[in-house]
Amino acid sequence: MTEPYPIASESDLQGRYRIGPVIGRGGASTVYRAHDLLLGRDVAIKVFTTRATRPDDLRVQEGEARTLAGLSHPGLVALLDADVDLSVGTAPQMFLVMEFVDGPDLRSRLRQGALDELEVAYLGWDLLSALDYVHEHRIIHRDLKPANVLLAPARGRPSRGRLTDFGIAVLSEQPAEPDAETTGTAAYLSPEQVEGQQLTCATDIYSLGLVLLEAITGRISFSGGVVESALARLDRDPAMPADLPTDLQALLRRMTARVPGDRPSAETAAAAFLEIILRQLGGQRPVAPDPEAERLAALRDYNLLGTPPDTEFDRMTALAARIFDVPVAVISLVGEDRVWLKSRHGFDAAEIDRTRGLGSTGSLHEETLIIEDVTTDPRTAQLPSASDSPYRFYAGVPLIAGGHNLGSFAIADTRAHRLTPTDVTTLEDLAAMALHEMELRRAARNIALTALMPERSP
Repeated sequence: MTEPYPIASESDLQGRYRIGPVIGRGGASTVYRAHDLLLGRDVAIKVFTTRATRPDDLRVQEGEARTLAGLSHPGLVALLDADVDLSVGTAPQMFLVMEFVDGPDLRSRLRQGALDELEVAYLGWDLLSALDYVHEHRIIHRDLKPANVLLAPARGRPSRGRLTDFGIAVLSEQPAEPDAETTGTAAYLSPEQVEGQQLTCATDIYSLGLVLLEAITGRISFSGGVVESALARLDRDPAMPADLPTDLQALLRRMTARVPGDRPSAETAAAAFLEIILRQLGGQRPVAPDPEAERLAALRDYNLLGTPPDTEFDRMTALAARIFDVPVAVISLVGEDRVWLKSRHGFDAAEIDRTRGLGSTGSLHEETLIIEDVTTDPRTAQLPSASDSPYRFYAGVPLIAGGHNLGSFAIADTRAHRLTPTDVTTLEDLAAMALHEMELRRAARNIALTALMPERSP
C-alpha cells in the first residue's frame, strides 16, 4: 500500500508534528503516532490515504472531522485538531489530530487470547455508554469492529474501552440511497446492512454484540470470505458457548437478534452489563468514569481560574463585539460552582454563580448554541431567568479540549439578533483562537515548571 506520507520516521508535518511509527491502518487512512512540538504531547494523526483531487473528495474527508468535533465523551477518542496538507497544491490532503491512547486496540489484544467475563462486562459497559451518547446525537457509527476499539489503562478495573474511527458514520435520520454501496467490515455487518435496508441505531448494537462475543470466545462469529461471512447472518444467529453465564448469554443474544426491533437500546444494554459487573463484584459498585471530575481536573490544569483577564483574550472578545455589533462578549470557564470570566467585554463581574442563566454566563453546552431571542425561543422562553435577564440574544461556542468542555466563547445583546451560517463559522473560529491561546499558555507554564525542577541524580 502506498504510504500517505513518503517521509522518514523523524520528519515533521507542517513544522509542528513530528511523525513517528504507524500505529493503525485501514482502507481509507493511516494512523501515526506523533509528537506535538508546540504543546509537548504525544498525539495520533490520522491521514487520509487518498488526496482530494475534486472538491467533493475534500468534503467527504471533512465529514469525519465535523462529526467528531461535535462529540465529547470519556468513551470516545477526542479530536484535538484538523487541518489540510497543501504540500501538493493540486491535491490537498486532510489529516486529523487525535488524542493518543496509550494502549492496544482490541484486535491486537485478542491475538493474546480471549477476555474473561468481567473484562467483557466492563468493555460492554464502556462502549455502550459511549454509543448511547453517540446515538443521542443521532449518529450511527456503522463500522464497529475490534480494530476500532482502543483499550486505555485504568486504575482499579480492567482496561477502559474507547471508541474510535467515525469515518463512515451517518446521521440516523439520513435516508438510505437506493444505489448506495454497503459499507462496514463484512464480519461485523448487521443483517440490515447486508440487505441494504434503512439503518437505525440498532445496527451498531448488533455489530457491537458480535465484537463482544468475539472478545469472550476469541473467535469471529461469521468468518470466511466477504460474501460468505455477510450472508451467513441472514440464515442463522451467532453461536453462543454453552458455558457462558445465563445473563451474559441472554444479553448477547438480544444484541445480535436478526430483527432490529428485538435488540435493546444502548442505554438498556449498558445497564445490563452494569448488572453483570455488580454480580461479578459481589454487589460492590464498579469504578465508574466521573466526567465532571475529569472535566474539572482538566480545567485546573490550565491554571486560569481566578487569574486576572489577559490582553490577548480581551482583544478576541472586543473583536467579536465589533464584528457582531453586540455589547457583550465573554470567555467563560465553568468551575465547580462558579463561572469565571476570563475576558468580559461589556460585563462587569469577574465571576458569577454557576446557576445563573445562559444569557450571562454561557454555562456548559456541548455544541454551538444560538438563541436569537430568549423570550420566544422554546428552549428558554419558559425559564424564570428569561424574564429576569436583560439579555435577549445569546450565541456561544463550547471550548472543548481533550474531550473536556471547559466553558464557552459567547456573545450577548439586549436586542434579538439573527446569525447567518457565515456568522456562526466566524464565531467558532474566534473560539478556536481562544482555545489555542489557552493551550499555548499551558504549554509555556509546563515548560517553565520543568526548567525549574532540579535534575535527578543518575
